[in-house]
Amino acid sequence: MGVEIERKFTVKELPDNLGQYPFHIIEQGYLSVVPAIRVRREDDSFYMTYKSHKDFGKQGVFSEAGDIGKIEYNLPLDKDSYEHLVAKADGNVISKKRYIIPINSDAFDSSDDRCKKLMDSLKIELDVFEGKFEGRILAEVEFPDEETAAAYKPADWFDEDVTGDVRYSNAHMSTE
Repeated sequence: MGVEIERKFTVKELPDNLGQYPFHIIEQGYLSVVPAIRVRREDDSFYMTYKSHKDFGKQGVFSEAGDIGKIEYNLPLDKDSYEHLVAKADGNVISKKRYIIPINSDAFDSSDDRCKKLMDSLKIELDVFEGKFEGRILAEVEFPDEETAAAYKPADWFDEDVTGDVRYSNAHMSTE
């Protein structure tokens, strides 16, 4: 089990040099939206993911909509299992190209040594959607902890911080 801590942003404009960055071709379908249970093909890898808010399912406990941390489990699949399960997906199957871009050089306050040491390990994942969602573009940054996430200064080409806004989740997109 892991805890995913990420911030998500809409994008004003694509980076000028987008073609120089590595990318993955992703297709994913959702078997459930809450909690999110999805199957994904990423290039030639296949897996199933379970995602939920940290306190999902605990009696009398409700997570805030903007809660930044989520529990995430990934289980490997083979191609046949993926194809069998994605055919059972509810709603839209999502296709996107995910670019892996180095974190912006001004991501943290220059006096924050702890965060500065993380610069090489942090990446921007830029999702450029295809098919039904062509034209939609979102950027995500995953962090090792909530303190680092809170200290992050978004790249100039980001627009609105939509972290925790369900309308920008891939699970929600599958129901549009």
